[in-house]
Amino acid sequence: MIEKKEKYNVAVAGATGAVGRKMLEILEERKFSVNRLKLLASARSVGHSLEFMGEKISIEELRHDSFEGIDIALFSAGASVSRKFAPSAVKSNCVVIDNSSAYRMESDIPLVVPEVNPNAIGKDPGIVANTNCSTIQMVVALTTIHDKFKIKRVVVSTYQSVSG
Repeated sequence: MIEKKEKYNVAVAGATGAVGRKMLEILEERKFSVNRLKLLASARSVGHSLEFMGEKISIEELRHDSFEGIDIALFSAGASVSRKFAPSAVKSNCVVIDNSSAYRMESDIPLVVPEVNPNAIGKDPGIVANTNCSTIQMVVALTTIHDKFKIKRVVVSTYQSVSG
């Protein structure tokens, strides 16, 4: 469970990728209460740094022991990386919010869109999966309609970049 704190120790796995950088930008923009920020990526990125809240933070190699003392880990490094390292984060009493497809279909892991079903997280989440970007937008819009009229079926086509 994410214990209510004044500030949180946060790790971003996949910090150097486009989504990881966007996560950092949003944490900063929303003035999320970060006590300590750990930027994690592959060994290729070690020695580089990224800026957060006006401070340069060194990138560390993502390893199984990277999550000691971390409260929340945001994962955006792909499904294989999430499957390999998220369990280690959970063993370190860290709540993982996974942005990959790794855990979306697991019956024991909540699939959450905060504006739609935040109560699905429960009191001891471990890993929380989130849907992909187009699904998030769709269910946020459709939830209100469904609550009133009970949608039975939705047919969707999305066109996304290969790099996405």
